[in-house]
Amino acid sequence: MPKRRPADDDTVPEVGGIDTDILEQIGQHLERSNRFAETVFQPEYAPSSVVAEYDMGYFPTAIERAYLQVRWYETDDFDIHYSEQYDTGDHWECQWDRHPNDHNTRSHFHPPPDAATPGDDVEYEEDWRDILSAVLGDLDDRIEAFWE
Repeated sequence: MPKRRPADDDTVPEVGGIDTDILEQIGQHLERSNRFAETVFQPEYAPSSVVAEYDMGYFPTAIERAYLQVRWYETDDFDIHYSEQYDTGDHWECQWDRHPNDHNTRSHFHPPPDAATPGDDVEYEEDWRDILSAVLGDLDDRIEAFWE
């Protein structure tokens, strides 16, 4: 199993395998949130992820689907992808990442509306709970802005 490493360590070139223990904890955490109508652990269409489907009552009717997809690796690298799917066929996406790459520092954010690469270099906390809390806070702000 790959060794866990500090968030600022750019020396290891691979993310390692999926950390199913942490993914399960993340899935359980998301299941307890009223934000989500359904949380699926390792669905067929995304077997290395937890996918949480937002309760659409939080969104304007033009948004048909909103979801959060999380991958967590044995090296504490991760991808957290958020997407809104509109009835026009458009989408709004962003992604929080920590992984070795050639487009940004190991920790980075792909900004909306299209999660463009390269993204913005950022710093994340070490613990998955702190990272997920920050992401959910950002998304709560996004959702609240629909109703202001």
